[in-house]
Amino acid sequence: MSDVAAVPTDRRVFIDKQSPQAYKAFLAAAEAAREVAAAAGLDRRLIELVNLRVSQINGCAYCLHVHTRAAIREGETAQRLGVLAAWRDTEVFSDRERAALGLAEATTAPADAALQEAAYGVAREVLSEEEISAAVWVSIAINAFNRVSILSKHPVRPAPAR
Repeated sequence: MSDVAAVPTDRRVFIDKQSPQAYKAFLAAAEAAREVAAAAGLDRRLIELVNLRVSQINGCAYCLHVHTRAAIREGETAQRLGVLAAWRDTEVFSDRERAALGLAEATTAPADAALQEAAYGVAREVLSEEEISAAVWVSIAINAFNRVSILSKHPVRPAPAR
């Protein structure tokens, strides 16, 4: 039996708390990515869609919790949040949003060369070079945070009843 399987999840190390200097550097990188995105003209609602889509792919409950709330604060609708995992099969996302979501997926699955080429091709037709760069940097940042939260097993507790 593996020693890893024998470690209870309640004994996980919250690596963000254990190594705050590394976590602060990640926070600074994520803030820089948000600033690049804003300067490129990508609004915060689109950034939250990217954060959510990457977190869906990675299965990060904590980041899904955080970024769903952020998307709602930015005015995102329940309908769009509900169909985000199947964004290609809907008509509710703009061409720019589709391009950014495609880049987010390609960044999250970098070994899939065909996905990367297809996503990049679409993005080149719809997004500026600055927007492409920003969407990829935001995707890289949320992928990193997904790994921190997944490996730390950051909890998502029930919201208080209203």
